[in-house]
Amino acid sequence: MKRLHLWPWLAAVLSGLLLTLCFPCFPGWEGGWLCWVALTPLIAAVWFGGGGILRAAQLGYGTGLVFFWGVFSWLTTVTGLGWFLLAFYLALYPSAWAAFLCAARSDAGDFTRSGANLRLALLGAVLWVALEWMRGLGSLSFGWNGLGVALHGNLALIQITEWTGVGGLSFLVAFTNLTAVLTVRRFCNEARLRRIRPHWDFSANMALIAAVFAFGVRALFAPGLGGSTPLRVAAVQANIPQEQKFDRASAQHIKQCYSRLTQIALATRPQLLLWPEAATPGSLFESQEMFDYVSRFAQRGNTNFLLGTLDSDQAQHDYNIAALFAGRDLMPQTYRKIHLVPFGEYIPFRRSFPPFEWVIGDLVPGDFTPGTECTVLKTEHPSLNIAALICFEDTLGDLTRRFVQRGAQLLVNVTNDGWFLHSQGSEQHLANAVFRAVENRRPLVRAANTGVTAFIDPLGRIVNAFRPEGNPFSEGVLADTIMIPPAAPQTFYTRQGERFSQACAVLSLAALGVFIARYRRKLSELSADFKNGRTRSLHL
Repeated sequence: MKRLHLWPWLAAVLSGLLLTLCFPCFPGWEGGWLCWVALTPLIAAVWFGGGGILRAAQLGYGTGLVFFWGVFSWLTTVTGLGWFLLAFYLALYPSAWAAFLCAARSDAGDFTRSGANLRLALLGAVLWVALEWMRGLGSLSFGWNGLGVALHGNLALIQITEWTGVGGLSFLVAFTNLTAVLTVRRFCNEARLRRIRPHWDFSANMALIAAVFAFGVRALFAPGLGGSTPLRVAAVQANIPQEQKFDRASAQHIKQCYSRLTQIALATRPQLLLWPEAATPGSLFESQEMFDYVSRFAQRGNTNFLLGTLDSDQAQHDYNIAALFAGRDLMPQTYRKIHLVPFGEYIPFRRSFPPFEWVIGDLVPGDFTPGTECTVLKTEHPSLNIAALICFEDTLGDLTRRFVQRGAQLLVNVTNDGWFLHSQGSEQHLANAVFRAVENRRPLVRAANTGVTAFIDPLGRIVNAFRPEGNPFSEGVLADTIMIPPAAPQTFYTRQGERFSQACAVLSLAALGVFIARYRRKLSELSADFKNGRTRSLHL
């Protein structure tokens, strides 16, 4: 009997493990297909494992802990304690989802009505999307690895994100998981009653997947935009160990490494030369010697040269920036990073919540200052508008689209995934970044210090990636020609952003209001029964 009581917890843990395996977690691992069933053990545990809303919330919390500890295990290379504590916060989101499913279960009755099942699956999928969107908001935001990101390699399905963002794919996957559990349960009930009826909820689910797939195939085989311009790009990946990045004793070694690799890059005659985030050992502007060292590469190759570096202003504010030397321009255009990495570039609530300072203050002794302007960098030969996304800004859909709204034709990500050592964090970073190209129909070029330097086309295809002999943690140069589409109509996502996810949030609030009103009514009835000497139970 005790084993029967244990199965819901084992199912919750299994869902957490399956969710982890949906994303790059081992070298060469591609388990995105698991997303179609990853939530089914948790759903079954919530609906059929006994208990009320509080029990369901606990099961969802267990799933969340296993998932976030597993999928973000690479954070231990930066902060083991931060990795451990972050999961306790992130697990609140699947916990809330499981509690909602339990509250909504009563509407489905015995799960034999297609309309009730369809309504329940739609509500569950809507809330999942809303919670994923909320996870990416605020100072503690960490929106990596939404459920839809697991499908980053499915070119046909991901095309829908030009309309819905990743939230549309997350909806499709959550809806399928819910429908799968409802369909199996209904078949069991109907087999017992020996009466099989049409499953219109399952049919609707399959029709939706087919429609999204057909839309994607059509987009993949649609004629390309005429007038696309070829651009020769060379990205340098120096593979500088993280402990040497800001070590003054290693400055000369770093400069020699970049000089050697840049000579190789310039031999390909690029029109755009790229160095990764924080490439220079210190600020580009800290001395005339450092400035001359960097700027001479643009002068020597008569090329446009974009790199990541540091800067500060007269008020002693430090910035993480991208700098572009456009041809023979003596002074670079700069973009200051807007979305800083919490616990990496600043400590949230450093002064108002001292425990954060106590835990990680040694690793982040001072805070960077965020930029405020989505500055589009411009070249003249050729004429090109560039969005220079720094570090994990290429995982933020709403930020990226703001650059495209301002005319960006090419998305460039300069990043330093050396923080993650030789973990799968860099592969997950790439998986999340793929969607920025599709959402905005703009090519994306990634220049990494180490990890995965790659070129991605507007359809989300990784057309070239730096993985010599399968190892992305190497030094070298990635050079290729990419096609820059002409000024084209902006996608729905570029214009409207996360409207789909926001609509899901509004619907979720409305549903939550209905459930709260229903439970208040039940509590009132329970109170009235108690006064009249009758007793009933209300499971929470």
